[in-house]
Amino acid sequence: MRRFARVALLCLGCGVCSLLYGFSQLALSLEQEPGAGRERQARDPAAHGARRQAGAGREAAASAGRGEAAASRCKNLSVSFWNSYWMLPSDVCGMNCFWEAAFRYDYMKTHPSEKMHLAVVACGERLEETVTMLRSAIIFSIKPLQFHIFAEDQLHERFKDILDDFPYEGKVNYTLYPITFPAESAAEWKKLFKPCASQRLFLPLILKNVDSLLYVDTDILFLRPVDDIWSFLGKFNSTQIAAMAPEHEEPRIGWYNRFARHPYYGVTGINSGVMLMNMTRIRRKYFKNDMTPVRLQWGEILMPLLKKYKLNITWGDQDLLNIMFFHNPESLYVFPCQWNYRPDHCIYGSNCKQAEEEGIFILHGNRGVYHDDKQPTFRAVYEAIKNYSFGDDLVHSLLQPLELELRKTMHTYCGRVYKVFIKQLTKSIRDLYARRSKGR
Repeated sequence: MRRFARVALLCLGCGVCSLLYGFSQLALSLEQEPGAGRERQARDPAAHGARRQAGAGREAAASAGRGEAAASRCKNLSVSFWNSYWMLPSDVCGMNCFWEAAFRYDYMKTHPSEKMHLAVVACGERLEETVTMLRSAIIFSIKPLQFHIFAEDQLHERFKDILDDFPYEGKVNYTLYPITFPAESAAEWKKLFKPCASQRLFLPLILKNVDSLLYVDTDILFLRPVDDIWSFLGKFNSTQIAAMAPEHEEPRIGWYNRFARHPYYGVTGINSGVMLMNMTRIRRKYFKNDMTPVRLQWGEILMPLLKKYKLNITWGDQDLLNIMFFHNPESLYVFPCQWNYRPDHCIYGSNCKQAEEEGIFILHGNRGVYHDDKQPTFRAVYEAIKNYSFGDDLVHSLLQPLELELRKTMHTYCGRVYKVFIKQLTKSIRDLYARRSKGR
């Protein structure tokens, strides 16, 4: 009898929980109905626009309040909006998992245009390159973008002058940050590899209120919506905290497997020029390492790693990331090479099969190829996006002139496969116009 009583009590509790959640959803739907009705009744276009704007403001305020309430419930728990409660480890939020998952569901349902956060670090002569990267992100992306731009102080005013003239249409916001390193070791971090390059390692510690982030180098160009790489966050399993692409596809030309004097991830290492991060998970994780049997958190492990390996690393912060994920391979999601396509994928012959089949999704012009004549195929894409004016027809002002320039590069290895450079770009333009025709 006791067993039956316990089962009955459990069923009753589950039923009550279900009813409460159902009532909350009903209340939410009733709360939203009147606003929608009023919008449909508006006949005067000006009045209709004003009512929509006012209604949107009230709804945004209410949604923000609900989001803040949900976030405050999760603030002290290891919970991310990107993970359903059943995908999380058993020790993440204990008895509150059901309720936190319900609040996350409600938050995502009422925030269909959640911003995508994109970070970049710009120093020296990288302003034009950075602005061109931001332009490429704006052209095709669907959801709103929040740019986090870390730059030297003397570049801030120039960034503001340029970005404030962009026709954002409410699609983009940006925040400028100074270059900052831990005070006790700032000099060492500044001189590691290139000036400011190591700033990316400290983003999880600086952007404490950002749940997830896409970091890219300044020499990145998006040839499809940022939304598509952002969606990889939903593919992370319960242990993965970041996503990057391999450094090489072909081990015979790989750098890490031939020359590295330190541990590195996988067969050929990873490239950190495009790095998608679940920063909530990064901040809470304790990392295995080869310095101490004690696992260390992100903020604790960086300086010891630098001290141990600074005489053995060549590519600075990227090498440190390779060492970290060598010891914690379960924490990395690896995406295919067309999400970080570099000259190495074609200068010795095409070796990114996914790009050959589907086109290049993200172009990475490392080695300065946007600014010299060594790889004219890469430079042609960069110049086309840099010179494109927002609002112009993408087919006639971007795609067609670019294809003509690419045909002139067929004397190079990368030029021989020039069609992979416009295959996805063509699709992105077609999809963009299709969305516009549907009013999206």
